[in-house]
Amino acid sequence: MSLSTSKSKICFFFEHNSFSLQHRTELKVFIETLFQKERKKLASINYIFCSDKRLLEINQQFLRHDYYTDIITFDFSETDATQAEIYISIDRVKDNAKTESVSFKSELHRVIFHGALHLCGYKDKKKGERKIMREKEGLYLSKYFKIANS
Repeated sequence: MSLSTSKSKICFFFEHNSFSLQHRTELKVFIETLFQKERKKLASINYIFCSDKRLLEINQQFLRHDYYTDIITFDFSETDATQAEIYISIDRVKDNAKTESVSFKSELHRVIFHGALHLCGYKDKKKGERKIMREKEGLYLSKYFKIANS
């Protein structure tokens, strides 16, 4: 059975109906492939797309941080198979896309892959870690858009 016809381990949830994610099936398969390439087992990931306000509340309540962010990743894994929730602020992604002079679509997918890469063990606190994270994001963005545009 191929990945595209099996029950996906990736789910997408939306706080508001004003945002829609295109090519969800292809994206789910790609994220599962990312985990395979990074040699990480995947149980499930829920991506929750929300507002700045909601992500700020989560940041304050669970991480004791009082600032806006584009993504918060919670790893609930109890075995070597990743089980997680990833919250993404659509407001932040839009602002970051403008600031970085990239398309919203590109920035959104970068953040989606960023969360997955964190779950695969990549960090971004130190300069060297950020460099590696950016390279991996770029690699997977390039591969994804090559597939998506073919």
